[in-house]
Amino acid sequence: MNRRNSKLVMVGKVAVGGGAPVSVQSMLNVPAHDIQGSVAQALRLQSAGCDIIRAAVPDKEAVALIAALKETLTIPVVADIHFDYTLALESAAAGVDKIRINPGNIGDESRVKAVADECRRRGIPIRIGVNSGSLEKEILAKYGHPTPEAMRDSALYHASLLEKYDFDNIVLSIKSSDVPTMIRAYQLTAEACDYPLHLGVTEAGTERMGLIKSAVGIGSLLTAGIGDTIRVSLTADPEREVLAGQELLAATGLRHDRPRLVSCPTCGRTAVDLIGIAGQVEERLQAVHKPITVAVMGCIVNGPGEAREADIGIAGGKGKVALFRKGQVLRTVDEADAVEELMKEIEQL
Repeated sequence: MNRRNSKLVMVGKVAVGGGAPVSVQSMLNVPAHDIQGSVAQALRLQSAGCDIIRAAVPDKEAVALIAALKETLTIPVVADIHFDYTLALESAAAGVDKIRINPGNIGDESRVKAVADECRRRGIPIRIGVNSGSLEKEILAKYGHPTPEAMRDSALYHASLLEKYDFDNIVLSIKSSDVPTMIRAYQLTAEACDYPLHLGVTEAGTERMGLIKSAVGIGSLLTAGIGDTIRVSLTADPEREVLAGQELLAATGLRHDRPRLVSCPTCGRTAVDLIGIAGQVEERLQAVHKPITVAVMGCIVNGPGEAREADIGIAGGKGKVALFRKGQVLRTVDEADAVEELMKEIEQL
């Protein structure tokens, strides 16, 4: 896959853009003033494989969370800030690795310059986050509604406010809850600049709908070589966002440290609880970090043949399950033991 050429931006020790691996982000949803709860959730996200964590900083008291996260985590922390530029300055002093702020909504140019100067001095990048619900009046007046072109123009406008003060350590995001609009906005922005792009479908919805919309929006851009870091936004536990992001990268061929699960949709020949078995295997594979293909098939006659290229797999019979490797049956086990026996073989690979 030919990826878009973009600037390299360092978020702590994580490289974003410049051909670096696409990173997975998530955001804390524990109240910002609950420092203990927020830190505990951040540790869970880190353990789940999150590469970059974002935390809301709604007021000065919440800046203490940034310091607490930095003392605890080994992955970068982003401060999410709106309107109050002093929160950006205080978060920078607290050691944050990136700041998410829109220069156009923090006040006059002296405030923009103050944030740009402080972030430059400390080597802190700024993510400019544009979404379809917060475009400038002048841009909306020009285009009539939040078109992809309007979102591109808004992102470039905000970037120009920082560029005016010799600051270009920038990441852009151009999100919409409408997937076609989001896709086109990122395509236009990718053509207009070389800043790294943070991909996401904003307000994507609950886990089921959010996964579908994010797979279409983020996935189509990634397969076109666009995108340097992603967040799968879900109305769900943020750990689910992290797992979804990892699976999305694996599905698009951009991550090679996770198993690939293939399973048949079942039919009238299925004589085992294949849906239940496949669900158990999927859950257990979340802790596996090997570039292997695992097959869960419903028919003992066709299963090993249809999944011949799988590194390891199982195929159901009448209360029995055949365990196979590269199309060759290794042994037959009871249905109740199928998942455990499969995991034992995976451990040996």
